[in-house]
Order: sequence, then structure tokens, then C-alpha cells
Amino acid sequence: MKIVNRCFFLLLLLWSALPAQGDTISIMTFNVENLFDNTHDAGKNDETYLPAARKKSKTHMEKCNRIQVRRWRDQCLYWDWNDAVVERKLNVIADSIKQINRGQGPDIIAFQEIENILILERLRNEYLSGLGYQPGVLIEGKDRRGIDVAFLAKYPAIDAKLHEIRFPKSQRRRVGDTRPILEATFKLPTGDLLTGFSVHFPAPYHPTEMRESAYTTLNEVVSGLPHDRAVFAAGDFNTTREEDADKNMLETWVRPAWEVAHDLCKDCPGTSYYPPKDDWSFLDMIFWRASDDWEIMRSYLANNTPAQRNRDGTPKRFALPEASGVSDHWPLVMVITNASDVQPR
Repeated sequence: MKIVNRCFFLLLLLWSALPAQGDTISIMTFNVENLFDNTHDAGKNDETYLPAARKKSKTHMEKCNRIQVRRWRDQCLYWDWNDAVVERKLNVIADSIKQINRGQGPDIIAFQEIENILILERLRNEYLSGLGYQPGVLIEGKDRRGIDVAFLAKYPAIDAKLHEIRFPKSQRRRVGDTRPILEATFKLPTGDLLTGFSVHFPAPYHPTEMRESAYTTLNEVVSGLPHDRAVFAAGDFNTTREEDADKNMLETWVRPAWEVAHDLCKDCPGTSYYPPKDDWSFLDMIFWRASDDWEIMRSYLANNTPAQRNRDGTPKRFALPEASGVSDHWPLVMVITNASDVQPR
């Protein structure tokens, strides 16, 4: 009897790790705030994310001292991004992911600020093992900091490509710290194809016109997909609440073609908090293109692990030397459901 019970328990674990079988699919967007390993990647400005022992050279200190923002300069000079810190960072990110679906994680995750495929695969293999995630999707971009967008999914990716954002000449001198758009198409258990875009648009200190160029590029790429394809876009769009209010960004660039997941997010202040103005924004968003076969069921914030919250209830960024926090962004989750299974409203 004990052997039978043990076998049943193992089968139950294996079954629970399988992706959704066609009824619902959960999609998370998660800016993990600088998920770096502690090895230098040639051609990238990743010197902040090295062990202290490797920060003693004159060359390193001279490069750090050229950073104009004091907080970033001090991090480059003094942060000890050692093995224990990397392990802590991976652990708290994994904990944030596993709060979804009773410890099994969402079916698809669109990431921002991943250094390379090696650290993404380490997250998958060591910290999310047994949850059914397929090999990660990450194609290196040209961001000078070395951060990329990526996907982890419980479905096979049958195609992936990068789309460079088409900036006009007047904006190209700023392009060095921007990221292309990652497209991936996943084959669902139903046989349907689901195409996703993971994005990390130009930061708010760049002019609004650069984010408008990014929205334009995304919409043009999506318009070329089959009209009956299920499509989502997820990521850090870097459109602040203030910019949206002043420039009508979502009404102009998003709502004509997309449904906005956080419209269904009850009691959600936002995914990012800006203390100087005591202001919340949905920098992180998920968009859904209407589909005959699938529709949005709900959305919610994944922000309930202790490491994710400051005492005042705002996102707790990852900081040294205490290696506390997770990210200055909270993950947002959208759940879609097979429309044929939805009862009439």
C-alpha cells in the first residue's frame, strides 16, 4: 500500500507540473531588475555585476568613475556581486514566480533585464526545475548594459526573432541603451499557435517620441501576423502614469488594436512606484489582441512574497550589501481562457 501511495503521489506531482491543457493559460510579465551573472561579457557594461575581488584594477575604477549618476557609480565601484548574491537573486525571483498556480508558476513568462541565456537557463534548471519550463528564448540585443528581453514557457517555441525598433535619425544617438522587440510563437496543447512579444521600451528619461516609435514598430509587426492568430505583448513599456495622462499614450497607440490586461486588475495601484512624486504607474503591461478562440479572463499582481515589499507596501528593489528585495517592478499576470469554454454572460 505504501508503494502504491508513493507512486500516486509522484504521478500527482508530475501532472501538476504540466502546462494548462487548453482551458486557461497564465502569462506573466516580469522585469527582474538586473539579473546578471558575475562574469564579464565582452563588449557589455556589466562591471557593476562582478565580485569585489575583481574591482581593484585601475581600469575598472576609471570606467566606473565615468558614470555620472552617483548611485550607479558607487554600485559599479563597491557592490560585491559574489556567488552568494547571485544565488540570492535567483532564489527570490523564483519565489516570485512560484507564487502563481500553487507553486507551479505561470505558463508563459516574458522577462526584461536578463543578462544572457546562461543566467536564464540557470534560473530554469536550478531554481524552477520540475515545473515543466522549456529551454529559454533569448536572442542577444545591442543594449550597452547587456540586458535583454526573454521568454520562459511550458510550451515549445517553434519560432523566435528580434525586431529592431525603427527610430528616426533624430533619435538614433540615444539608441545604445534600448532593446529590440522579441517575438516568439508557441504551440499550445490544443494545437493553436500563440505569438508573444516581450518588450522593454526606452526608459522614461528618453523623449516620449522614442516610446511612440516603439509602439509604432510593435503595431506594424503585429499587423503582419495572420488575423486569426492569438497574440499578446508583455513587458516594461516605460510609459508612466503621468506621460499617459499628458500624452494620451494608451488611447493613441494601444487601445485601438489591443485589450489592456490591467483594466481587469482589481485594487491594483500599479507595477512601479516613484517615491519623489508618490506616484504609481503600470510601467509593466500586457496587451491582448482579440481572438475568436481565446479571451482575457482576469489579471492580477504577483506581489505577495515578503521579499517583494517594502514596509510601506511598495516594490522592494534588490539592494546590497544586505541582498534584500527582488525588483523595483512587480510582476503582472494575465489569464486567458479558451472562448469555447466560456459560458455566455
